[in-house]
Amino acid sequence: MRFDERAAGAPAWSLDVPLLQRSSLFLRRLSSALPLAGALLTTVPAVAGDAATVHPDQWPKAQSSLPPNPAIEARVKALLATMSVEDKVGQMIQADIKYVTPDDVRMYRLGSVLAGGNSKPEGQPYPDGKQWQALADAFYHASMDTSSGRPAIPVLFGIDAVHGHNNLVGSTLFPQNSALGATRDPQLIHDIGAVTAQELRASGISWTFAPTLTVPQDVRWGRSYEGYSQNPALVAQYASAMVGGLEGKAGTTEFLDSGHVIATAKHFLGDGGTQDGKDQGDARISESTLRDIHAAGYAPAIDAGVQVVMVSFSSWNGVKMAGNKPLITDVLKGRMGFDGIVLGDWNAHGQVPGCTNEDCPVAYNAGLDMLEAPDSWKGLYKNTLAEVKSGVIPMRRVDDAVTRILRVKMRLGLFEAGAPSTNPWAVRSTEVIGNPAHRALARRAVRESLVLLKNDRAVLPIDPRKHVLVAGDGADNISKQNGGWTLTWQGTGQTNANFPGATSIWAGIKAQVSAAGGSAELSVDGDFTQQPDVAIVVFGEDPYAEFQGDRPNLAYRPGNDRDLDLLRKLRGQGVPVVAVFLTGRPLWMNREINAADAFVVAWLPGSEGEGIADVLLRSRDGRIAHDFHGKLSYTWPRRAIQGPSAAGARGEQPQFPYGFGLTYAAPGKTGTLSEEPGITLSSQQAGVYFTRGKPSQDVVVRLTGANGVAMDVAATPAATADGSLRIGALDYKAQEDARSLSWSGSGTGAASIALVAPAPMDVERETNGDVLLVTTLRVEALSPGDNSTIGIGCGAGCGGQVVVGSQLAALPRGQWLRVGIPLKCFRDAGANMGRIDRPFEWSSHSGGKVAITDVSLGTVADRTLSCPAHGSGTP
Repeated sequence: MRFDERAAGAPAWSLDVPLLQRSSLFLRRLSSALPLAGALLTTVPAVAGDAATVHPDQWPKAQSSLPPNPAIEARVKALLATMSVEDKVGQMIQADIKYVTPDDVRMYRLGSVLAGGNSKPEGQPYPDGKQWQALADAFYHASMDTSSGRPAIPVLFGIDAVHGHNNLVGSTLFPQNSALGATRDPQLIHDIGAVTAQELRASGISWTFAPTLTVPQDVRWGRSYEGYSQNPALVAQYASAMVGGLEGKAGTTEFLDSGHVIATAKHFLGDGGTQDGKDQGDARISESTLRDIHAAGYAPAIDAGVQVVMVSFSSWNGVKMAGNKPLITDVLKGRMGFDGIVLGDWNAHGQVPGCTNEDCPVAYNAGLDMLEAPDSWKGLYKNTLAEVKSGVIPMRRVDDAVTRILRVKMRLGLFEAGAPSTNPWAVRSTEVIGNPAHRALARRAVRESLVLLKNDRAVLPIDPRKHVLVAGDGADNISKQNGGWTLTWQGTGQTNANFPGATSIWAGIKAQVSAAGGSAELSVDGDFTQQPDVAIVVFGEDPYAEFQGDRPNLAYRPGNDRDLDLLRKLRGQGVPVVAVFLTGRPLWMNREINAADAFVVAWLPGSEGEGIADVLLRSRDGRIAHDFHGKLSYTWPRRAIQGPSAAGARGEQPQFPYGFGLTYAAPGKTGTLSEEPGITLSSQQAGVYFTRGKPSQDVVVRLTGANGVAMDVAATPAATADGSLRIGALDYKAQEDARSLSWSGSGTGAASIALVAPAPMDVERETNGDVLLVTTLRVEALSPGDNSTIGIGCGAGCGGQVVVGSQLAALPRGQWLRVGIPLKCFRDAGANMGRIDRPFEWSSHSGGKVAITDVSLGTVADRTLSCPAHGSGTP
């Protein structure tokens, strides 16, 4: 594809991709789906009648560059003939390293293990290359153990390396995909894939769950930054580029050699088209929209030789993808000719009607070859084995699945490769991981992805010989500039010390300013000791991943004007202000854009923050070293309620169209933007129930005495009628921003405090991940043998409680801590996670005194409680 993106920002496309030209039908339909002259892509409503009917003959065919290999096929057939039913079923299951051991792999002959976002080698929260190698070796040797007389079949080890090897300390971290879409540079994407593959191999891992080929149409979706663009043609072009970089060129000797890894095209299909941008939601769209927009990347990926396709959590017109046989078997495997592994997502099979995480023959029969059962693998193995033996899952389906798994393993050369630590790149791991050439490529990617939205007073580029103030909470925060899927699932909880070799945005600016003879000052809150000639304010979204990033609208920090106030403060002091915005997606920023003299979208740039200084600053001799290159790969909203697809359907124009991006060579005037958001800005946040000592909007605080009489708390102090529980106000970080709770321990029943939601909430998807119910609390006193429980409720007689008394007793007295309990604990205790109406209940028969300030869902806690004992029902 050639992009002719003109100064006015309106894109024009001429399709020039040989891979796409192989299918004139697909090309014609894809062309018709493209936005013209800056118009927005629109989501076509599902057709009337059977909206989930599939017509495979109307889908594109793929023509893989990977030629058939008769030797591999004969070898697969011979090995399959030696395998027992138990061996075959084991190959069809993938378990997470947090819940499986090498001995388990040896016994069950599991085909694969994965490291989920929060799963690491035991005792190593921030593992290096050697520690990953040691774990990979242990699983490999277990899979090759033939002492039981069973065949040796090397295990596959997969991981989410989605912007570089983001689970590896010291690795090169590239900009997230929404940033890479702005570069319009397929060769860069290929090279990023190649570097990622080398650093993966250096750590002993040979499979990544990337690239993500979603085409997000509503950026309220928390995974939008995993998508390259809202434009299917750009995603299609990047699909082949990234697969080629990760795997090597199909049909040549470099394909899946020692320096390349298996790639995974995900998530098939329609994950970027769900209603309201809800993660794991329902794409209520026509088959033509599903095919022409959301499937655009899959034929090119298959053509490039991708070996794995991961199936989505989401649904299409009410049908869960993990159970959609027409799309998986008839379209993907049949029409597109995909002959690799079709993999399920994290327990996604458990969401198929009639299935559980431990039992889902429907998914296998729909065409999934391997189910990702991170913590449910043992039950799944048992049930699947029984269903194969009984014929519920036909043996021909099993043999097809195992043939595909063995084929991919042989293409990778696993049977001859030896232990992962013996790979040539692993042997040189310290030279490979985060090496200067890799970091230089990432720095270039940062430069190419920056998008300039405003430069009305020509503040940019900045003379580095001046005094430069660098402000904002993102300035010296490497975690924030990386975002989610970075060292942990949500990307939270890190300091700069966790990123050896990386450069913060502040450090990059300071280095170049100092080298030019100027001076730089860092001040997060914008205070300064010397009047600056210019201020660079770095701010933006805090890290998040998946559904934790879903939002109801596109307003940036509604109800919290901290960053806006900082911009206005500096400008009010006569300081020219450059805003650098860290974000995974376009958000309504009109007020912030108006408050700055220049506004730069830096996206989530990764580990090489100096790439931003390269473009913002002149060289020491006054030249422009690097001009802006990036162009929006998503439209930018005019109002906070506006999303690309919905706005386009209404005929509304965006604030900045697809393809917009100013440069030094071609400047433009942005002017003053409307500050009317189109909605009432509210600070209400999803998953926040109690904050700064007060319930969230419409949440009610309810006390129930030991006598069973309940009361809603309108003001503090307050107490139950029988005096068994009292609530008062106290100071934590601000005046009365916490609440004290005092149980008398009198009476025969339990006294409790509950947060009551205005309507039942569905937190099943949060429960399926590693999400916690986090309470920021301080223990003052507890009675001996305290029997407190923390639970959640789901209607009359429905709930689940976790006994926490002994664990609370072990906490230090008088110290504020974030205490988390996995949501899974409440589910296992009997709570229906699909209709939670009381997201927090603390009950006790004993005397005691504690204080709380916040209750919310999260993934980071100072202490995570276990759930060794629990009960169901209401206290």
